[in-house]
Amino acid sequence: EKAAWESVLLARNVHRPTAKYYIDSIVDGFIELHGDRAFGDDGAILAGIGWIQGYPVTVIAEEKGEDLNQRIARNFGCPQPEGYRKSLRLMKQAEKFGRPIVCLVDTQGAYCGMEAEERGQGNAIAENLVALAPPSCRGRGLSDAAVLGEGGSGGALALAVGNRVAMQKHAVYSVLSPEGFASILWKDRSRAAEAAAVMKMSADEACEMGIIEEVLSEGTEPAHENPEEAAANVRD
Repeated sequence: EKAAWESVLLARNVHRPTAKYYIDSIVDGFIELHGDRAFGDDGAILAGIGWIQGYPVTVIAEEKGEDLNQRIARNFGCPQPEGYRKSLRLMKQAEKFGRPIVCLVDTQGAYCGMEAEERGQGNAIAENLVALAPPSCRGRGLSDAAVLGEGGSGGALALAVGNRVAMQKHAVYSVLSPEGFASILWKDRSRAAEAAAVMKMSADEACEMGIIEEVLSEGTEPAHENPEEAAANVRD
């Protein structure tokens, strides 16, 4: 129970490297692409093209922001429909040019505001799932996904249906937050630590259950204490 809750706290640590740090560290010549060509540009999705160790790739990431102003601008990493439609546009572009897709997942969940629902949040997530899953993906290379911090519900799943899915050692992946689980089942948010253990949110448990293929070491310490080593492990 204690270990599961510690992973939750580490995944939420405000000093933990965000997706942008990993892109800056491991993607050469990154060119960000904007907009869904229908409504707008969602800052919670950071996406574009570049090279990883000489291979051209499409990168799609959920970005929380590194400070308060960035977090507000990026909606705290909670994508809206236009963010998922931007992702879908890049997925189709990757298929056209035969590029593999690398998805970096870090979100507490898709934005659940009324305006997001009005613009088709559920449909946008579903279209991403269809685009990433076979046989839709046969026209392009592999799709790899790495959960870097929080992997919350459909907001994470929309980018995490890959040929290979990995999690960092202290990342978490679940259908909802432990606070939400505790509130629904026990009507007591204070039992969140107990809920985290019951939900089997940790990377090791997700790997044991076959939900992911690999647990990525963050190094001798959590990622926020040795970000360069953590980024190198994600790259490799």
